[in-house]
Amino acid sequence: MNPLGKETTIGVLGAGAMGSGIAQVAAAAGHPVMVTDVSAEALEAAKESLAKVMARQVEKGAVPDEAARQLLERITWAPGAAGEYALFRHCGLVIEAIAEDAGLKREAFRRLEAEVSPDCLLATNTSSLSVTGIAGACRMPERVIGLHFFNPAPLLPLVEIVPGLRSLAEAVGTARVLMDSWGKTTVVAADTPGFIVNRIARPFYGEALRLYEEGVADFATIDWAMRTLGGFRMGPFELMDLIGNDVNYAVSRSIFESLQYDSRYKPAVTQQRMVEAGYLGRKTGRGYYDYHEGAGRTEPVQDEALGRSVLDRILAMLINEAADALFWRVASRDDIELAMTKGVSYPRGLLRWADEIGPQSVLDRLDRLQADYGEDRYRPSPLLRRTARAGGRFLS
Repeated sequence: MNPLGKETTIGVLGAGAMGSGIAQVAAAAGHPVMVTDVSAEALEAAKESLAKVMARQVEKGAVPDEAARQLLERITWAPGAAGEYALFRHCGLVIEAIAEDAGLKREAFRRLEAEVSPDCLLATNTSSLSVTGIAGACRMPERVIGLHFFNPAPLLPLVEIVPGLRSLAEAVGTARVLMDSWGKTTVVAADTPGFIVNRIARPFYGEALRLYEEGVADFATIDWAMRTLGGFRMGPFELMDLIGNDVNYAVSRSIFESLQYDSRYKPAVTQQRMVEAGYLGRKTGRGYYDYHEGAGRTEPVQDEALGRSVLDRILAMLINEAADALFWRVASRDDIELAMTKGVSYPRGLLRWADEIGPQSVLDRLDRLQADYGEDRYRPSPLLRRTARAGGRFLS
């Protein structure tokens, strides 16, 4: 597989938030970029939005006017049509960033492969679907990998590189060199549901929703506890409103189903009802909070004992997920730590946090929860139990 230098044209399929963000990153790195979408309106909206973003950067002095102009000129926004995949014939890499639907993605890759050169690297930006399954639509699945950027792609540094079962090591290496040249922080994840970040982060949302459903605390109090006492940049309900309840719920459901309905990942009924009601978060003006002008905001109950109990419970579940990801070889220890700090800006790596608390203390919390609820949801990871039993540490 050929090296992908700055002269290489990068194709982006999909002009939504992720696709347009990836296009901006590629253009900023000096590549010519070809973007297409089945919706001409989406393309035009993405083009106008990026122009406004760059204008603001110039006004603030963050980017010289000439550099902004050149970045915008490197991107071609080509309206989709029956033969839009032919637009990618001269690309060295095409990144798919369409809807998170396995059937749509497989069809997209089947059509892409029929148009691009044999040396073109194909990548999916899926956040939770099987890369192997998507690549299975291709005659040459060995050149298909996952490149999971985080939103907003121009700002968040992490990219999860996910080889499918038939992906060539050379394809992974080529992609990693390219992402490094774009200034990204890269980690390699096994092709398992949710990869690193979306799998390990499930309890940040799921256990917060569980605490709310039990009546332990309201949205504002849980968010306050995680921000003020835990050091997280945003609380789980604030973050779900930012991501979109529809997106967050879809990922939760996908991981739950892909992991054979493991109760640890069971989506919350509360979030399902929010989606059904159209309360998707900031983008609809209403989610767990009301974002309409003049709407009041519920004040948290700033009770430290209550806040600590909330933090301890969610953190124990997060640490257990990180330990389980290491146990099941989803990624290396260092990549797990890097992914959670760079991908979702956790205040520290979860395995390091476990060492600070003490693996035995984390295990005790989970054992109490499992005994209290009688649910497999709270089962401790074998690696956590073994580490605690040996009096060891994850990062020693």
